[in-house]
Amino acid sequence: MKRREFLNKTALTVAGLSISSYAFSNSFIEEFITSETNFGKIKGYRENGVNIFKGVPYAGKTSGERRFRRPAPLEPWTGVKETLTLGAPAVQNPRKNEPSPSEDCLFLNVWTPANDDKKRPVMFYSHGGGFVIGSGGSGGQDGANLARHFDVVVVETNHRLGLFGFLYLEELGGAEYEGSGNNGMLDIVEGLKWVNKNIANFGGNPKNVMIWGESGGGAKTSCLYAMPSAAPYFNKASIESGPGVRMTPKEVATETTLMLLKELNIETKDWKKILDIPASELLAIQAKLPFVPPFVEKNKNQGFMRRNYGGFGPVVDGKALPNNPFEPSAPMISKDKPLLVGWNEDEWAFFAWERKETDFAKYDFEALHKKLESTYGENTKKIIDTYRKARPNASPADIYIAISSITMMGLGSIDIAEKKAKQGGANVYLYNFGYKSEVKIPGTNYEMGTPHAMDISFKFYNESADKPSFFGGNKPERVTASHNFAELWTNFAKTGKPYAKDAPEWKPYNLKNRPTMRIDTKLEVINDRLKEELDVWREVGKL
Repeated sequence: MKRREFLNKTALTVAGLSISSYAFSNSFIEEFITSETNFGKIKGYRENGVNIFKGVPYAGKTSGERRFRRPAPLEPWTGVKETLTLGAPAVQNPRKNEPSPSEDCLFLNVWTPANDDKKRPVMFYSHGGGFVIGSGGSGGQDGANLARHFDVVVVETNHRLGLFGFLYLEELGGAEYEGSGNNGMLDIVEGLKWVNKNIANFGGNPKNVMIWGESGGGAKTSCLYAMPSAAPYFNKASIESGPGVRMTPKEVATETTLMLLKELNIETKDWKKILDIPASELLAIQAKLPFVPPFVEKNKNQGFMRRNYGGFGPVVDGKALPNNPFEPSAPMISKDKPLLVGWNEDEWAFFAWERKETDFAKYDFEALHKKLESTYGENTKKIIDTYRKARPNASPADIYIAISSITMMGLGSIDIAEKKAKQGGANVYLYNFGYKSEVKIPGTNYEMGTPHAMDISFKFYNESADKPSFFGGNKPERVTASHNFAELWTNFAKTGKPYAKDAPEWKPYNLKNRPTMRIDTKLEVINDRLKEELDVWREVGKL
């Protein structure tokens, strides 16, 4: 199965594993905390030195007559609204330890050291899961430890996903449905607006907001970085293992809409019948269509390949998302906003785990060539030979994981870093996460290393010496790697420059030295990392 075809099956399911949410429990309450918002008072709770507010509504109704439209205005309330437990996630399959999914899902969560006047930096995170699954309540991304240990405010939203968030109806529905192809992204912008108006009441600084996200959340961050409506509400960003260089063209989104209507046996002239179909039925139909984030892949001979129809994600509609986020260049609208971008060294190990792929662990070099030839054709031998020369001790399985990982997340990350550096504005910093987990891919003796999604619990400082983590394993030194990751990111949130105590200076990426920070138990800056491998990807037109 070709890599893109496989992605159509897996939908970047990082948020699907969700690593179990932390449910509210009376036994941990130190005290209840109330806070003002522009809609009314809310009540959260203090737990182990952190004030926590969950399920805070930030915009209004998105069901019924508001389906596929901008949300209704949120009505102010009287009295004190309890925000002690998670709000409903977007329509998807049920999630462990979370409320039932709902079309009305515009809730956010806040973790803060104190509701005071300290004006801490705000780290506004967008969850992964492609554009179809996930929530702001996933346990691995619980923000309490960042708030507690690094004195920052963390905010995470639920927002519309899948066809409810990205079905392009503008050409059928007219002005009433303007922005429908980007409703999920515009929901996130509403969350940023809420932060701008309210976060000072939570000890945060509305003028110092970092947007960040992993996997699908990285692609969401790429889009936000290019959206005029988001621009006033953040001033730095981090794109992690999800380089959203290009998004869906309008003509592809239009054809996808027509495909959906055909599946539903609805004539185009009667398209509004879709408003009456139960959400559960629409979710079932969505599952029959390709549903990963839209990719338009670079091709040496054809420029940019048009992806197959199907799939729900942001649409380059010329309005909400005026252009591709990083094609042909970095967005001018964010020229003066510092950027972090990078990926995990062994991304593909996650997808091998997810799809129960085990054959690769037994490959010899002949089998490796056969596996890759359908994707890389006449360039296959050249690519494999380059990797064998650059990594003389690597097994065929190692090279398979390395090639699959860099083409999935690495090349797009480098493309973004290069375009941002060429722009000559604010600094961009390139990283690789490299801590090696001893957890083995089931059915093999192959260790996962640094798979996709493992960085979530590390950068949120949620690795514990007292218990093993799902991907991170059980070695105690992983807590050091987690602290390094979290320290770099929180200092970037504070100052726009990533740094950590006793670490080498992480210089901005440039096209001469190409410095890359490798994040592990030791922090190391490597100039021109992966030069031989990247040269061959440039030669074959993938970078």
